[in-house]
Amino acid sequence: MVMKKLMLAICAFMAAGVMGCSNIKKAPAVSLKLDPQKVEWFKDAKFGMFIHWGLYSILEGTYNGHTMPDTTFAEGNSWYAEWIKPRLEVPDEYYNGLIREFNPVNYDPESWVSEACNAGMKYLVITAKHHEGFALWDSDVSDFDIAATPYQKDLIGPLVAACKKYGLKYGFYYSHWQDWEDPDGALPYWYPWRADEDFEQYWQRKSLPQVKELIQKYDPDLLWFDTWDGNTHITPERRDELIRLVRTYSDKCLINGRICYSNPGENIDFLEMHDNSYPKEMLSKPWQTPATMQNSWAYHSKDFNWKPATRMLRYLVSNTSMGGNYLLNVGPKADGTLPVPAVRRLREMGAWLGANGEAVYGANPSSLKVADEDVYLTEKTAGDEKILYVFLAKPKSTVTIPSVSLKDCFVLETGQGLELSSESGCTEIRIPNGVFKDNSIVVLKAYLQSEPK
Repeated sequence: MVMKKLMLAICAFMAAGVMGCSNIKKAPAVSLKLDPQKVEWFKDAKFGMFIHWGLYSILEGTYNGHTMPDTTFAEGNSWYAEWIKPRLEVPDEYYNGLIREFNPVNYDPESWVSEACNAGMKYLVITAKHHEGFALWDSDVSDFDIAATPYQKDLIGPLVAACKKYGLKYGFYYSHWQDWEDPDGALPYWYPWRADEDFEQYWQRKSLPQVKELIQKYDPDLLWFDTWDGNTHITPERRDELIRLVRTYSDKCLINGRICYSNPGENIDFLEMHDNSYPKEMLSKPWQTPATMQNSWAYHSKDFNWKPATRMLRYLVSNTSMGGNYLLNVGPKADGTLPVPAVRRLREMGAWLGANGEAVYGANPSSLKVADEDVYLTEKTAGDEKILYVFLAKPKSTVTIPSVSLKDCFVLETGQGLELSSESGCTEIRIPNGVFKDNSIVVLKAYLQSEPK
């Protein structure tokens, strides 16, 4: 392990010598734009699992008697436990020393993937390296990785194998901009600004090589990069350099818009919203919302603000009705187990999707619009027929659809038929009281015949 950096330097020196030979042909230019067909699986998937896991998981949101949020620190007013190092001013020596404690002996990647599949999720994204700079795999680029822990074994490879076994797409969060362990990585905004020439050293020495390493070792379906405002070191030139690297080594890997949030350009594959941000209208590209189950992303033992499954299902349905995805986070404990409240909510959501997933997966936004904010619509085409799905987030006796072409309307879960009446270019669906027997979202299914000419 101690030889990693030396070997990397030797390889870089030898590569430089080879590139200096005048008789070596340059590699053909690679297109920065991926074939749009490669994005179709993402558009159809709708629902994914986000996983935040790292050294911060050991602290569980508390350090030296202080628990986040803690306003006695200048920047301590945050629930984000993965940000505990800068926000609670944890010394570098102590925080980086946590590498000697990280030992997830109860890590069972198959159980994680099984919970994701049972929840109805179609893909999974894990923090291969968050801002702390710690890599969950045995990296040839840096010694600040899983190989330096008591656990020593690769965490990413077995998770990838489990995803492949269960047919789940997978990807990696990689902090390409901030890195609090690297002497040249970017730092939070309240620290001194990293000189651009210093950041370039980090960019070439660690960031780009580790992204290449992740692609070559694990062949991901997507990469999740992270910036959130305009004041970053990720210039358009660096953005495109990173995109070019990804396209060179993968002809399928999707790239999210937070590679450069303020200026993602035209070559990213899907837009990434701000944390827990939900658009109110259609967007020009495929998109998704990264979202938490509680306030924190990483495991926080004092964060009891768990969202109910019904609310999170409403976020999923709302996003689906506008052509977006929902990437819902789980923060495992340091030992590798998933928090019980998270598992319960995943299973509740999976049960609902087991009955109503037809209206979500592969569905498109409807051309019909309703004014009621508690009603969402999606559509599908099946042969010569068009199917309309109506999501009712609250109990109603009637719902009005601006079309007279509806026929054969029924409750998707039970098959209970519903009465229709048309008037003034609209169709009213009458809904018996017995349909709403719990507080879950009720989905109606109707067929749309051709409008009369």
